[in-house]
Amino acid sequence: MLQNKILKNLAVAAVVLASTFSVDAQSYRLPNAHRSEHSSLIAKQENIGNQVSVQETKQFLDNLFKDEDEPELDIYTEGWASRSVNAYVGKEVPNTHVIDVSEFHMPVPGYLTSPYGYRPRFRREHKGVDLKLHIGDTVRAAFDGRIRLTNFERKGYGYYVIVRHPNGLETVYGHLSKFLVKPDQYVKAGEPIALGGNTGRSTGPHLHFETRFMGYPINPSAIFDFPNQTVHTDTYTFDKRTYKQARNFDPAANQQYQHAYQAAHPAPAKGTKASKAKATSYATVRRGDTLSKIASRNGVTVRQICKLNGIKSSSKLRTGTKLRLR
Repeated sequence: MLQNKILKNLAVAAVVLASTFSVDAQSYRLPNAHRSEHSSLIAKQENIGNQVSVQETKQFLDNLFKDEDEPELDIYTEGWASRSVNAYVGKEVPNTHVIDVSEFHMPVPGYLTSPYGYRPRFRREHKGVDLKLHIGDTVRAAFDGRIRLTNFERKGYGYYVIVRHPNGLETVYGHLSKFLVKPDQYVKAGEPIALGGNTGRSTGPHLHFETRFMGYPINPSAIFDFPNQTVHTDTYTFDKRTYKQARNFDPAANQQYQHAYQAAHPAPAKGTKASKAKATSYATVRRGDTLSKIASRNGVTVRQICKLNGIKSSSKLRTGTKLRLR
């Protein structure tokens, strides 16, 4: 009997408690201001995956740490496949343009043997300057850049190299005896690109050196102070009205430098290898050689080798055979 009474009392208590908690739960409410702020916070939350892409992050880091010595490739597209010295024929050229020439290197240490300008003797424009050198002397890139063209012109430049630079210039190096670079190769200012020579339309060993902006042949003496082996200023302003003019060119200073250069660079004795560089020369075929390898190694063309030796470009080469190069 007592047990039944206790169970009855517990049941009544449970009903009372349930009723109390139910009322409390139903009557509990968040403040309106709190509910509004909570809803606003939820609405502003976005999926972070929609904002951050692994691929984009990787590209950003790659660009951030990319070697900045290599210039953007877009400067090597305009007329890049052209086989002409002027690759910008028909292109619009600005009337003026400021060019950074601070990071330079003299192509050779020689003095001027012939300036820029009209030559009455030949009745034509000389679109560069001639700088003294000996056959076999090293010719170096004037600025950082990429080799656009290596070519041969029998009645003109002889063997020549054209380098395009990120500052907007192209430099031309003519009458060479041997190439040390190949097209599309990237070079730094001062790196060897060729050996000096006396090829093409040339009356003696020298370097024909041109500086061009979008095809316009600027007077190199407007940029370079050759007697002092430096540039006039860190920037040069190209102007369609004045690009043919020299800047502070002093023939007396050039003559003084000529004497100093000749004393420091005596001409090679007659009969030496350098003095005979333009004479007939041969190459011995090595194991694994091809005509293109031999031509590249000796600064000549496959066509020239075939013509001098009466062979075809498809001819098989025998190890030990001598091929005439010049």
